[in-house]
Amino acid sequence: MADDLGDEWWENQPTGAGSSPEASDGEGGGRDTEVMQQETVPIPASSKKTKQPKECFLIQPKERKDNTTKTRKRRKKKITDVLAKSEPKPGVPEDLQKLMKDYYSSSRSVIELEELNLPVCPKWVKLRRNHTEKKSVLMLIICSSAIRALELIRSMTAFRGDSKVIKLFAKHIKVQEQVELLEKRVVHLGVGTPGRIKELVKQGGLNLNPLKFLVFDWNWRDQKLRRMMDIPEIRKEVFELLEMGVLSLCKSESLKLGLF
Repeated sequence: MADDLGDEWWENQPTGAGSSPEASDGEGGGRDTEVMQQETVPIPASSKKTKQPKECFLIQPKERKDNTTKTRKRRKKKITDVLAKSEPKPGVPEDLQKLMKDYYSSSRSVIELEELNLPVCPKWVKLRRNHTEKKSVLMLIICSSAIRALELIRSMTAFRGDSKVIKLFAKHIKVQEQVELLEKRVVHLGVGTPGRIKELVKQGGLNLNPLKFLVFDWNWRDQKLRRMMDIPEIRKEVFELLEMGVLSLCKSESLKLGLF
């Protein structure tokens, strides 16, 4: 009886009021597909105007017609380059004679130039035993620098023997100290630069009259391959020293010149 009532109640229900789970499942699935279709709908392209490509024209550079070729700047020749190519030759008396004539050619007459034929002594003569005067030396060696003078003094240990040597250059030694040393004792050999020797002669600290030999460090070359007479400053001081009584002593044959 109860079953019959239940069937009647079910049949009397309006369609759609009570739907079966299968129907509900069908409706849910339909909604899901609608959502998926909405999501996969393509987005319309933006309405922005696309930029059209601009035309570019490449202009070729004009060819320059330069007939003139670039000239390289010539490097100025230095005395070091000239001396590096020249073979070193030992000094001879004619070298000094030629330099003296070239130096005095503008200030002296022809007759005075002929009188400049000075005697040159190539060897050292031992006269130190007879030398007893102070404020003078028996032999004077002229160098281009103080360092070279020290080298010569060290190398002359066997040559000088018992003779007294004095340093005549300006490096770390005052003029007054050298004057006092020359006044105190007898000196046989002096080694120095022409500038300091010239200053000592000016102040009366060095007397050139007892001088017997004046030797030039002629053949030695420095790092730039220059000899002492290749340096303008040294050459000028040497000739100024010669005019301070050296030339007159050479004419009287009491003084002889040497090239080392």
